[in-house]
Amino acid sequence: MSSRVRVVVAKPGLDGHDRGAKVVARALRDAGMEVIYTGLHQTPEQIVETAIQEDADAVGLSVLSGAHMTLFRRVVELLGERDARDIVVFGGGIIPDADIPELQRIGVAKIFTPGATTQSIVEWVRQNVAQPIA
Repeated sequence: MSSRVRVVVAKPGLDGHDRGAKVVARALRDAGMEVIYTGLHQTPEQIVETAIQEDADAVGLSVLSGAHMTLFRRVVELLGERDARDIVVFGGGIIPDADIPELQRIGVAKIFTPGATTQSIVEWVRQNVAQPIA
């Protein structure tokens, strides 16, 4: 049984730009976390299924397309429907500051906007995602 934090990094929707998601995935991996990168064009259903199958502690979503309100909300809803509310959802991308309070209200634990450092993301995950019991 692994004692490392397991994070699914996902690109929901039709957004085809994944460089940022890959950079975050690598930073988390280099910090000692297990990272499952889902690739481009994932549906919320696919992301949630992966998170559950992989026994993830967290899901990191990256959205640059402007569909963050719909996609993040659906991932959080599906996790709830699957009795997996213990999986921490965080995200980043091109997200207006005005949308962040609503995303937090629906259950997204943290939003990283452009300019966030990989170190700040790693530190936040370390501090806010429970370490599994070995």
